[in-house]
Amino acid sequence: MAINLVKGQTIDLRKNDKGESFDLSSVTIGLGWDVRKKSGGFLSGLFGAKEADYDLDAVAFLLDSNDKVADLGRRIQAQDGRNISLYQGDVIFFNSQQHPSGHIWLTGDNRTGAGDGDDEQIIVKLDSLDQRYQKILFMVTIYQGKVNNQHFGMIDNAFIRAVDNRGKEIVKFSLSGDASYNGMCSLIFAEVYRRDGTWKFRALGEPQQSDSFIDVLKLHTYQ
Repeated sequence: MAINLVKGQTIDLRKNDKGESFDLSSVTIGLGWDVRKKSGGFLSGLFGAKEADYDLDAVAFLLDSNDKVADLGRRIQAQDGRNISLYQGDVIFFNSQQHPSGHIWLTGDNRTGAGDGDDEQIIVKLDSLDQRYQKILFMVTIYQGKVNNQHFGMIDNAFIRAVDNRGKEIVKFSLSGDASYNGMCSLIFAEVYRRDGTWKFRALGEPQQSDSFIDVLKLHTYQ
């Protein structure tokens, strides 16, 4: 049975206090959320503008021993003509879903959060990850949250969990939006880091006002 963490709590991913061992050759980091429905009467629904879908995006930073992203990737031109930065660097996100090593990838971009279970998943082969990577930071941002007046105060049942290669849920950290999350368009959910030959998972739950992960990334770069 998975261990449910509270904010700030840390757990060993390879072996828990109950004596259970886990296969970290491939770990699925699942993230999920529900958007709280706005209350409104018949006339509000009849004449009011349709609310934009909440597009929440999972992001992962691969950090070195200095807590920095060493490789910011490169800029390419996509087929639709757009310029894409950070491509195939140490940042996993919707425009660069797979790391060049093949050891960590985003399974896809769920644009609505509809359905049960994980809304987005990042899979990482922890046992194969190069030693230069000492930590992985996981966060979720609300795309164009500022423009659409969308924030984590309107998000319920948000969670991050880790599932091992055998499908065993190791740990889960859950939270729901309250007044303290109003106006907060990004959330640093958790971090996974090396310690004493194993991997630790720490629940963070740190809200950010920005709706772009770039603002957090700037704190973890050498530039």
